[in-house]
Amino acid sequence: MKYESQKIAFAYFVVAMVLFLVQVSGGLLAGWIYVSPNTLSEVLPFNVVRMLHTNALIVWLLLGFFGAAYFIVPEEAEREIHSPKLAYLQLAILVLGTAGVVVTYVFDLFHGNFLLGKEGREFLEQPLWVKVGIVVAALIFLYNISMTVLAGRKTAITNVLLIGLWGIALLFLFAFYNPANLGLDKLFWWYVVHLWVEGVWELVMASILAYLMLKLTGVDREVVEKWMYVIVGTALFSGILGTGHHYYWISAPGYWQWIGSIFSSLEIVPFFLMMVFSFVMVWKGRREHPNKAALLWSLGTTTLAFFGAGVWGFLHTLHGVNYYTHGTQITAAHGHLAFFGAYVSLNLAIFTYAFPILRNRDPYNQVLNMVSFWLMSGGMAFMTFVLTFAGTVQTHLQRVLGQSYMEVQDQLALFYYMRFGAGVAVVLGALLFVYSILVPRREVIEPGRAELAPAE
Repeated sequence: MKYESQKIAFAYFVVAMVLFLVQVSGGLLAGWIYVSPNTLSEVLPFNVVRMLHTNALIVWLLLGFFGAAYFIVPEEAEREIHSPKLAYLQLAILVLGTAGVVVTYVFDLFHGNFLLGKEGREFLEQPLWVKVGIVVAALIFLYNISMTVLAGRKTAITNVLLIGLWGIALLFLFAFYNPANLGLDKLFWWYVVHLWVEGVWELVMASILAYLMLKLTGVDREVVEKWMYVIVGTALFSGILGTGHHYYWISAPGYWQWIGSIFSSLEIVPFFLMMVFSFVMVWKGRREHPNKAALLWSLGTTTLAFFGAGVWGFLHTLHGVNYYTHGTQITAAHGHLAFFGAYVSLNLAIFTYAFPILRNRDPYNQVLNMVSFWLMSGGMAFMTFVLTFAGTVQTHLQRVLGQSYMEVQDQLALFYYMRFGAGVAVVLGALLFVYSILVPRREVIEPGRAELAPAE
């Protein structure tokens, strides 16, 4: 580790992994409720479980991004973080806000209070005071990182990372705007949700991935940066107007059906380029890096993102297809693999790379780490296939033949059992990942040795 302030990332990564375990556990519980609907219905109803599952996902991914920035920026800018104290204050605000959200959801404190009121907006259910706290934490972060970069060396990686992080903060301001008209509400709601995950988050993804490829393969910085600029350009070109695929059926003008279909079809391009980029960098690489697990996660990120966000997104993005599939389990199939591939795997890749450096030791438990990759990736791929078949059946029975929603749900029970089994594999993989990252490997006892020592 070159800079002392990179240690800030350790605290962010640990909190992120705790929330990661909470998130996948909530997902597993939600999957079981699909099988047995009355499970914990009086204590923890499905709508609360789902809010915990989705909000924990967003928060831990953002914590991972923040931690990655605190790890990468000092090295790229060749100077310490502007204010480590502000960085820890930012983390404390985010942890307090997260705890407040959980308490508000679990104990149903929404009613009758302006600060605690729920606006019924998916992913943005946070109480008002938490939203304000998120903005304050974001401002602290942007000030801290921007001052560090401005005072140090400027690189393409830090430039793109900063643009992405500023975009995340600015677009979140639309969470405070909730017009009375439902169509208008959805129009601006997607400014947060879509332009995050299919816009500025892709910039963050490209910059972190470029950093990992630079370190793991030894390819020249100039080559990595050229690829990154092409990826970022195509991501923004397709992603901004690709928002139109959410405007098909919310009372927006009809031209959005064509704009959304054309540009969202192009959203597969940046993910394909990312996948090609990562494999080409490894092929051209001049370095045999000892952290094979980090390389596996990096390659897995681009491959799974291409299929989840790219291919599965394309499957139902054309408005003629989306007319039938919108809101079915096909959407869930796309969402799960897209998030896991593009952002979950990305965070786990930077965790895997950074932790040995932060702990000042060689990479350890790499075999367990790679097993966790195959467990989680295999479980998520199987879940995606199962939900795709479930969504196809649901589309035909419900949208074509006109059967009622609950009647169709009864016929999807087998798929939900299989989805739950896939969820068990994902949770086991997540537990194994955290163990492999945090717990040092112990050496095998050799003849004549009485003690066990950590493998350095």
